[in-house]
Amino acid sequence: MFMGEYQHTVDDKGRMIIPAKFRDALGPQFVVTRGLDNCLFVYPKEEWAILEQKLKSLPLMKSDARAFTRFFFSGATECELDKQGRVNLPNTLCEYAKLDKDCVVLGVSNRVEIWSKEVWESYFKQSEASFNEIAEKLVDFNFDL
Repeated sequence: MFMGEYQHTVDDKGRMIIPAKFRDALGPQFVVTRGLDNCLFVYPKEEWAILEQKLKSLPLMKSDARAFTRFFFSGATECELDKQGRVNLPNTLCEYAKLDKDCVVLGVSNRVEIWSKEVWESYFKQSEASFNEIAEKLVDFNFDL
């Protein structure tokens, strides 16, 4: 399980250090793709395979399902860490997530998220204000804290 928040930077070549606590769980190869809310999702290969099966089961005849699947898979790339624990992020993914220097790496259960520091701070501030409302809505999913 991934959890925690870490501050890192992306260099001019698109390289970023993956927090040491996440490296073993990600494994030697993992998948990075466009995430929701303008961040990147990073999945260990096992989790990616589970997600891939779920996405394959979406109805091809539904335009929303096709659009989401295209969005998700077209941005996906297999990555691996170099000897310094860095991942080389493709330009297209850096542009999508607005990664230019400072970033935040989050552990979110079965995946890692990479955010631009500026985008994350804005998202967090906005979400923090409505955290109680969001928690109340989760009751509809038979979820209790």
